[in-house]
Order: sequence, then structure tokens, then C-alpha cells
Amino acid sequence: MQDSNQISKSIKAKAKELGLLECSIIAADSLPKEKDRFQKWLFNKMHGEMAYMARNIEKRLDPRLLFENAKTIIVVLQNYFPQEAQKKLNTPIISKYAYGTDYHFVMKDKLKKLLRFIQQEIQVCNGRPFVDSAPVLERAWASRAGLGWIGKNSNLISVNHGSFFFIGELILDIELPFDEIKIVHDHCGTCTRCIDACPTKAIVANRIIDARLCISYQTIEIKGEIDKTLKGQFENQVFGCDICQDVCPWNLKSEPNNEPDFQPNPKLMELDNSDWHKMEKPLFNELFKNSAVKRAGFKGLKRNLEFIQTSKNG
Repeated sequence: MQDSNQISKSIKAKAKELGLLECSIIAADSLPKEKDRFQKWLFNKMHGEMAYMARNIEKRLDPRLLFENAKTIIVVLQNYFPQEAQKKLNTPIISKYAYGTDYHFVMKDKLKKLLRFIQQEIQVCNGRPFVDSAPVLERAWASRAGLGWIGKNSNLISVNHGSFFFIGELILDIELPFDEIKIVHDHCGTCTRCIDACPTKAIVANRIIDARLCISYQTIEIKGEIDKTLKGQFENQVFGCDICQDVCPWNLKSEPNNEPDFQPNPKLMELDNSDWHKMEKPLFNELFKNSAVKRAGFKGLKRNLEFIQTSKNG
């Protein structure tokens, strides 16, 4: 087995080779400071219809209950800031993270490759990758790993990279040399741009989002009808919403990703307002074959399009 310093360097070099933005190695432990905040959020029903958020609370707070004999968490970031945004003005907007292939597949594949590298080059072990698909408080772990701070919009913000990135974890049953973490303190200061810009006022307090008011929740998570009291407030967002990130000064540091899987179908970028509203299922399937937009489905996207259209028409 390599010495401690070399192990850390090898793992981070592999992560960089895989196209990951950052990588930090920390001990698998509990998150007691998050418990009260999370439970209060649930008690106030700010999770809306996302019943899964109220399940497995203890596992969310302690990964050792989620993965047997967990000792190490490798936290990684993956840039998804695009080369260019949608070109046509005044057209329906989808969140930048959904331009290309669903990040769950892309990142999980990279984490599996990182696991195989560790198993073959460092030490035999068991591991499990997590990418927003299990009860893991990802932003809390990334913050603990020194990769950024939790901003007023509840996103993890990096001093070097802004916030347009995904977070993933690789949990291992061996103890690796842990990084000497320097916790990144809150750099939001008195800035309230994200709070002021949110059209539905979903940021109800510092780091607290009422999901029921969030455009992302309404356009993705809701399976029935969109809340009619929010009509006229979506600002053309039909799948997800980036408004609070777009106005964040720290995202002036965002640089375009070079991940081939995240590059959008050129047809998507050229759609005008009429194209969106006339879209039929074959075009939907072509544009969003492997995209996160599949979560809403064709029916959900048409519902969202109709919602913003009727909002405009009064």
C-alpha cells in the first residue's frame, strides 16, 4: 500500500482524469448539527409532496447506517455550467443541469470508475456511489469536506467555482488518509440577490427553501396540478429553475464544462416559443432521450408549458 500522501494524490489525480471538478476525502461520521434544522423543515411541511424526504432521517444524518462498515466518504463535484444557454429570447426555459445526459448516470459511472481504481491500485474494499439518489445530505457533506459553504439559496457555493455543479459521494468500508479540512465560512455577507430575485419568494429565510413555492419543485416533483396561486410567477421556467444561481455574484466565476455527455442537442438550443408549444412526443423523445427532463415526462412538460402560457394569457 502507498504512503498516506501518495494515496491522497493518486485518488485526486484519478478524479481529475475522470473530469471531476473537486475531490475531498473525509471520515464517515454523523451530522448532528443538521438534525434540528432538517426536522424543523419537515415539521413545517416545506417538503410538500416529497414524502421520501421524511423517510430514513437517521440514515441521512449518519451514512454509517446507510452503508455497512462505512469509514470514508469521498466527496466530488462535477461542473455542469454550459458553453452557452438557450439562444432564443422569450422562450420556455429549462434548467441548465438538464441540457445533456442525466447527471445521475454520468456521475455514477465516474464514481464507479474511481471505486475500481481504489480497489485495484490502493486497497481491496467495498464501496457504494451516491448521486442524489439515496438519503444522503450531499450539501452538508460537501460543506464539511471544505468544498464550499451553504448559501442563502441553500446551494453549495464554492469560492473558486460558484455553484453550477453536481455533488456526488463514494462511501468506502476502509479508512483512507483524510484531508486536513479548512471549513469554508459563509461568504454571502449582506447580499440578498437570490432572495430578491426568486419570483415565487421560495427562499423564506437564510438557507431555508419552502419547496412548495419553488419553481423546480412545481415543475418537476409535483405529479398533479401546479399551484394556481403561482400563476404568472414562473418567468418562462418549464423544467427546474436557475434564477437564484444566475443572479449570484459568485457564479461570475463559473466556467463552461467540457463534459461531452452534458452538451445539449443543437436542436434544443434553437427551439423558439412556437416550437416548444407545438412539440409532439417524437421530438420530445429525441431531445430528451437521456435527459433529466424525462422525470417530468412528455405529459408533465406539456402541463408546465400550458401553465406558463395560460399565465401570459391571463
